Amino acid sequence: MPGVERPPTVAGKVMAILESFAPGGVRLTLTEICGRAGLPLATGHRLVRELTDGGFLERLPDGSYRIGTRLWRIGAQASAATTLRELALPHMEELYAATHENVQLAVLSGDQALYLERLRGPRSVPIVTRVAAELPLHATGVGKVLLAFAGDDLAEKVIARGLRAYTRHTVTDADRLRACLADVRRSGYAVTREEMSLGTCSVAAPVRDADGDVFAALSLVTRRSGVDLRRVVPAVLTAANALSRDVDAHGGSAEWKDWA
Repeated sequence: MPGVERPPTVAGKVMAILESFAPGGVRLTLTEICGRAGLPLATGHRLVRELTDGGFLERLPDGSYRIGTRLWRIGAQASAATTLRELALPHMEELYAATHENVQLAVLSGDQALYLERLRGPRSVPIVTRVAAELPLHATGVGKVLLAFAGDDLAEKVIARGLRAYTRHTVTDADRLRACLADVRRSGYAVTREEMSLGTCSVAAPVRDADGDVFAALSLVTRRSGVDLRRVVPAVLTAANALSRDVDAHGGSAEWKDWA
């Protein structure tokens, strides 16, 4: 496929097929998989069939594919992510019980925010995030927290790449984003208003490792109208700080350094 480098080895081709689901394509057709992986249709068809037979992919009734349960079981054993989710869930559940709004946990993944866990209920405002999804740093609450504490180099990289507008409220001006990140560092939390999707507001706070470095962010996403920041901000900060204490008590910080 023009513009897509073809993997040179069989292992590389298999990894490219599995990686094709990473951008958020929960269900992909064979043509979409081959296009994302840079593979000829015949090669992709053979490898996808083998992965499906082995349980690493699942073929749906409409002919599309999604990640299979065997690969999910293997991925669920990723130690750092599993440990963090286990530590975070009690605090996320308490925050959800107090607000009945979306509660999310994310870490830095390159220049994106990777969502590790999400809690929501029937009264929660609909949002675009899901577990394992990656969303932009500049347009999300967790993203702004992660970007603010990641250092100027990453912020300048994100700015140089271009600040895409997801809604008319997304911060797309470089100087305004720099000022926003400085405010996050000063206040210790981030607030977004309809920047990723219309009608929503988010409050996010940093989660720190045993050395005090920010490696994750916890957020609450609610409806834009009627949000009371005087109530929401302290609740999110309390949950994030409690999780940070649990991470510290878990011992050491090396486990989280890939994300810090």
